[in-house]
Amino acid sequence: MLKMKYVANSPKDYVDQLPRERREVIEKIRTVILQNLPQGFKEQLSYGMLGYVVPHSVYPPGYHVNPELPLPFINLASQKNFIALYHSGIYANTNLLDWFVAEYPKHCKLKLNMGKSCIRFKNLNDIPYTLIGELCTKVTTKDWITLYEKNIKK
Repeated sequence: MLKMKYVANSPKDYVDQLPRERREVIEKIRTVILQNLPQGFKEQLSYGMLGYVVPHSVYPPGYHVNPELPLPFINLASQKNFIALYHSGIYANTNLLDWFVAEYPKHCKLKLNMGKSCIRFKNLNDIPYTLIGELCTKVTTKDWITLYEKNIKK
């Protein structure tokens, strides 16, 4: 049975708890994110999953829902029936969403399965690693802060 909630003290600890087949995919996506995410974002545990955030050292106000938390940007999680990539930039920027939706079929055989910011990967053999990497390069910390303050922060 696949656990949905992991109790971890570090990103490595989170990944180490995953079943082998999930661990391999999460590690590969994690590597792609870390290699392509613009400078200024920081990896940490966030909401019980891997998180890529704008730290308080870059954006002191933090997240409006809880200012003690850094500003979230991307999360990566192993859920019960899929791997989830949450990308706040897609939620806040329709041009980025439109680009991603148009590019997705060029990288995957299966139909795109997504919500407002959540991209769900049910087939672990059909993950668009190159596209995820490219998506990560599209929004700098400065871009994200601007989008966040304009579209999300109330």
